[in-house]
Amino acid sequence: MNQRLDNRVALVTGGAQGIGRAIAQAFADQGATVGVLDIREDLAQKAAEEIRQGGGRAQGFGGNVALRETFTQAVDALETQHGRFDILVNNAIWVRYGPTQDITPEMLDRMTATGFHSIVWGIQAAAPAMGRSGGGSIINIASAAGFLGIPGALVYCGVKAAALGLTRSAAVELGARKIRVNAIAPGTVPTEGVRINMDESVAARRIARTPLGRLGHVDDIAAAACFLASDESSFMTGESMLVDGGVTHALL
Repeated sequence: MNQRLDNRVALVTGGAQGIGRAIAQAFADQGATVGVLDIREDLAQKAAEEIRQGGGRAQGFGGNVALRETFTQAVDALETQHGRFDILVNNAIWVRYGPTQDITPEMLDRMTATGFHSIVWGIQAAAPAMGRSGGGSIINIASAAGFLGIPGALVYCGVKAAALGLTRSAAVELGARKIRVNAIAPGTVPTEGVRINMDESVAARRIARTPLGRLGHVDDIAAAACFLASDESSFMTGESMLVDGGVTHALL
């Protein structure tokens, strides 16, 4: 087994399901100790237990990523227990699509809180701990939607574009402390959350527009996250890595 992340300590938000769950598993398989953070503590604990049963090291945390204290508590707990903190993946998001006129204050607040505020709080909590560990890697899960205009996705496109801006700014600010900040921009990956907003006809249209002829898989994103978390990407920061089958560049 390739142990690229041996002895490192990571926190993955939205880590109980979908892309976050795949990243948490991949990090553990690469030797990291992983904190699985999810708003559903029962699912976070279940995911951590499954990782441990497979021989990995993990612990579950419940909490709302829209709240600053969720991050401070989880990062403090991991650093106190393991003596270091190295990797943060800001993956959690809450999404609803629909016409612009149907956006409500509640929808706007929840999407920006989980997709934008959470990245700010995560970076703020992680940076001091990473500094004490000699550096680290912060990975923000953005989206191809951050580069595109998608009908019915006004807030989602805006939040994901904002994640790309946060990534660039944090990379410049934190580079002197040996903290790298990069983003992964997936194309469509049919996770539990995505299926709520996408029926079979939408999926078929997206496949038809994708040069590689398929939708993404959670393992595609997990592999990119392992690369950005490891020393293999030690001279990369402020970058936004498209993992989208080529759809962002296709005029189809």
